[in-house]
Amino acid sequence: MWRFVTSERVADMDQILRGRTVFPTNADYNDPGGIHDDATAQELGFRGGTIAGSAHLDTFVPLLLQAFGDEWFRSGSLSIYFRHATTDGEPTEAFVELPENVTVPASTLQARVWISTPDGTVIGEGTASVGVSPEGIHTALGQRDLRHDPANARILAGVERGQVLGPESRHISAARVAHGCDHRITEPLDWYRQPSPWGGPIAPPSALIDLYSQVAGNALLAQLGSAVGMWGALEVRFHDGPLVLDADYDVEAVVASVSDSPKTEILWFDAFARQQGRLVASGRVLSRFVKSSSPLYADSTRTTD
Repeated sequence: MWRFVTSERVADMDQILRGRTVFPTNADYNDPGGIHDDATAQELGFRGGTIAGSAHLDTFVPLLLQAFGDEWFRSGSLSIYFRHATTDGEPTEAFVELPENVTVPASTLQARVWISTPDGTVIGEGTASVGVSPEGIHTALGQRDLRHDPANARILAGVERGQVLGPESRHISAARVAHGCDHRITEPLDWYRQPSPWGGPIAPPSALIDLYSQVAGNALLAQLGSAVGMWGALEVRFHDGPLVLDADYDVEAVVASVSDSPKTEILWFDAFARQQGRLVASGRVLSRFVKSSSPLYADSTRTTD
């Protein structure tokens, strides 16, 4: 049903699954003034418009289905901290490292994952899991110590830990996902456009991140002003998944921490998607806002960390 991608097994004893080389694009993410726009990104010190981190999440899905089966969409997670920004069309490869002596697909498991360029530059790394209760798993982002130190915040001034952003009733558009399958989703599975074991088509990880970020962004829109944001870490987690396209969900985000680095302000938030009170999926997002892109930092240099 889903489009199987043949993966290269790097020595059976090593239990490493390797995805095919893909070429993520900024199609649909290149609005002027954003971090995915070449001119804006270069003005801020990047090589070019950066690829949305959510696009990299989609690259893992065929490997996760190979490792965990379709149960991944019911009770799985994918948790990635990004270390290197890529630009439009740069090649990437995803990897899943399974514990020794594991037979796939596995119904209860946590694995190490990473994504890199063909020359070995690590773009992001973290964990993936399936079938583990929320109390029994610590994802890559769930293990991080989120420093909360808002004293120097200007862009995020007044944003408080525990603050609820939303909730909003929202759905993920089947038409938009179908468009994405043709233009920017690196691994467009059949289930994103055709009937799935859950009935209708289902949402890819990138669509969940968009959903969470839209709700959080709407709540903070007036405050953020012209500040340019970018994702630094992303997690999707299914509790009773997946999300079915064009179905309504109640979505809210909760601020986990606010802090800053020399060149960005940092917002971590957790997000939750519910349907009739049932928790379907959650996530964790790290958003960085470039100080020099905001008039609140008029003396900043146009570079990023």
